[in-house]
Amino acid sequence: MKKIFFLAIAVIAAISSAFISTPAFTELALNAAMPEGSYKMKDVGGKEVSLDEAKTAKGLLVIFSCNTCPYVKLSETRIKEYSDFCLANDIGCIIVNSNEAQRSEEDSFDAMSKYYTAQKLKCFYTVDASSKLANAFGATRTPQCFLFNGKALIYKGAIDDNVKDPAAVKETYLKDALNAVVKNTVPAKQETKSIGCTIKRVES
Repeated sequence: MKKIFFLAIAVIAAISSAFISTPAFTELALNAAMPEGSYKMKDVGGKEVSLDEAKTAKGLLVIFSCNTCPYVKLSETRIKEYSDFCLANDIGCIIVNSNEAQRSEEDSFDAMSKYYTAQKLKCFYTVDASSKLANAFGATRTPQCFLFNGKALIYKGAIDDNVKDPAAVKETYLKDALNAVVKNTVPAKQETKSIGCTIKRVES
């Protein structure tokens, strides 16, 4: 009985320690201006690019993503579709890989380049060194979307309401928000919950 008691205490202490050591991030608020606009990130094409350079007069879609997250893999067709939609409608688009803790593994720059080619992506796909941009946005998941019009953040959250089954989607959050940018209006739904893997930050 005494062993069980001390084991329970140890488990509680470990959980408490984990919560204490986990950094807290304040997510970017709706109607906020785009942060870290001049911060340069390496694109898979070899060029250093910033959000200021990726955006257009109409706006910018920022998707925090990676190569390996199962939720990203389930969303690949939609990420491709909406990133292409952006480019076809003069909206900037940049996919950001903030998984700094996996740079020597599946989210290395070389792996990103191969992934980009395999997915036939056309927008920017960049390395967020030290997860600096993710920290500025308060991004915690992959995939997680932030859509700006020409002035401020008008949508943040999930791509749609069913990450696991595209055929069962009933609410196309990001698509609706992108159409709102095209029409220069505000989307009916501006904030949803992102479902996905945690961004793999390096512990300080």
